[in-house]
Amino acid sequence: MDTNTFTKGIYTAKAHTQHSANGQFQGYVILSKDDGDDTENTRYDVHSTSPSEEEAFDEAKALAHRILGEIEL
Repeated sequence: MDTNTFTKGIYTAKAHTQHSANGQFQGYVILSKDDGDDTENTRYDVHSTSPSEEEAFDEAKALAHRILGEIEL
């Protein structure tokens, strides 16, 4: 599945999917903070699995939006 990238200030959130147990899919987000001197990455997992990769990807995109929405600049 293609990666979607969302940005807010010095933060970048990329939505991804991966196979999980029993043929399910799980979404996750890699949040990067680039302050010019160093880049810090944090992984956030969607807490549920989905039967389709598309559904898991939609959940990951929603999580990326929530994470960036909570960041205060």
